[in-house]
Amino acid sequence: MQSELDVKAPYGLPIIESCLACPLAKHRMFCDLPQNVLAAFDDISSVATYPRNAVLFTEGQKPRGVFVICKGRVKLSMSSEDGRSIIVSIAEAGMIVGLPSTISGKPYELTAEALEPLQANFVPKEGFLQFLRQHSEAALRVTEIQNQIYYGTLAEVRYLGLSSKSAEKLARFLLDLPTFPSQNNERTSLTLTHNEIAGIIGASRETVTRLFTNFKRKGFIEIHGSTVVFLNKPGLQRLLDGEHSIGLAPSRVRYTPVKISGMCSRQILPE
Repeated sequence: MQSELDVKAPYGLPIIESCLACPLAKHRMFCDLPQNVLAAFDDISSVATYPRNAVLFTEGQKPRGVFVICKGRVKLSMSSEDGRSIIVSIAEAGMIVGLPSTISGKPYELTAEALEPLQANFVPKEGFLQFLRQHSEAALRVTEIQNQIYYGTLAEVRYLGLSSKSAEKLARFLLDLPTFPSQNNERTSLTLTHNEIAGIIGASRETVTRLFTNFKRKGFIEIHGSTVVFLNKPGLQRLLDGEHSIGLAPSRVRYTPVKISGMCSRQILPE
């Protein structure tokens, strides 16, 4: 592979042609590997760019391999029999998609779709498995990533199964986001759209928008661009205990069994 950075490419993406030359490798769990291991990975991967809405793989498809996201975001979703879908997670730069199925050999359980122009490194299944056998450092990183996927799945089950109201689900979603301290209040970065958040918590976009407005009006949060400032985290926590009323009419929901990584939960869908 070439080692030049920022090669011109379609969709307005500056392309990094080699993992060895990536300036962000040290900040990403899988990519932060010894140089010889990263070089071996570079040899078996192929870089490609994808337009917004491009599908990397579909639910039920035989696993072809993994995609390491270099730039952009990927929506991971699953569908019910009647065609409704729910977003399981949003994978960002530095993450690997298609990992569980590539390792297990079972069909992909999710559909991966680019939310924006995307650069990713693709590694075929057999080449990736051989790479893990030969490099214990990479295998350990994959184990850590699988652990993150497990806890992410548990969080998704919490949104869908343990919260009956949309206000509770959004409050739980916000409280689960990683925060960073500021001078007065905790903050978090939120790059998802209201529609994407709705897909994650099993609500409509309109409901999410109304709830954000109510949360701000009640003094729970402030929003500045992609930054959410927590003004009253205990107030959000009390929503989970049913102590606050947000003032929205209760939504009618129906329950559809959904299998998530070997576990069953309830998908809450507006009628």
